[in-house]
Amino acid sequence: MDFSHQETWLHHINPSLKLLILVVLFIQILMIHNINFLLNELIGMLILYLFFTGHPSKRLVLISLPFLLIFLTSSTSMIFFGKGETTWLHWGLVHITEESFTRGLHLGFRGIVFAVLGVVFALTTRPVFLFYSLMQQLKLKPKFAYSFMAAVRLLPLMAEEMQTLNHALKVRGVQRKKGITGFYHKLKSYSIPLLSQSIRRAHRIAVAMEAKRFSEAKSRTYYYRLGFSKYDGLFLIYLLGVTMLAYYMAVHFPYFSTTDVRYL
Repeated sequence: MDFSHQETWLHHINPSLKLLILVVLFIQILMIHNINFLLNELIGMLILYLFFTGHPSKRLVLISLPFLLIFLTSSTSMIFFGKGETTWLHWGLVHITEESFTRGLHLGFRGIVFAVLGVVFALTTRPVFLFYSLMQQLKLKPKFAYSFMAAVRLLPLMAEEMQTLNHALKVRGVQRKKGITGFYHKLKSYSIPLLSQSIRRAHRIAVAMEAKRFSEAKSRTYYYRLGFSKYDGLFLIYLLGVTMLAYYMAVHFPYFSTTDVRYL
């Protein structure tokens, strides 16, 4: 599968700093109850996603399809079954009001913002660089960081083993039963071989890491040396600018008359 992309300035941001900033941004978004403010911040995050991740537009559109599902699932329950005084539609259990519609949109926008930020981080951060940065900047113990990296590397191997096992069962003519019995038989056929292989591989990795003295707290040398650069400051300036501009636009040029969905 071709997953080629162009590196942008987002790829050069220190991974640990990017992670901490996004965590703070998540908390800040949870505190936003003005739907206009939240919508403006969503626009700012979408600009990062669409123009600065370095991935082709078709791939970005494909990745963004679940965003619509997140929006629909998180907003419709509030819209259809919410409470309010200004009724728009009342049919059986469905009760759509102006207040529930606004709360539902606010909840949906919040879910999309979280999804966009998570995808931006995933598309612009290499896992290896993230763990090296955690070791160097946040002083994460090497035995934990390298263990995580080894686990990430093992995932494709496990998928390949599962595919090989599937082909082997087909060649041997193993018939798949239906119903609960078939599910149990399939689970046993796959889980036992995969679990035994994983245990053996994990044991070999543990022995190798112990031989390389990963458990000792002495200073280590690193293949990648990660630090801070001008792109870190640019990222901070961009997010601060988006936040201030989003608040200014929400106050002076609101899309909705509601300023706090908690008091609808």
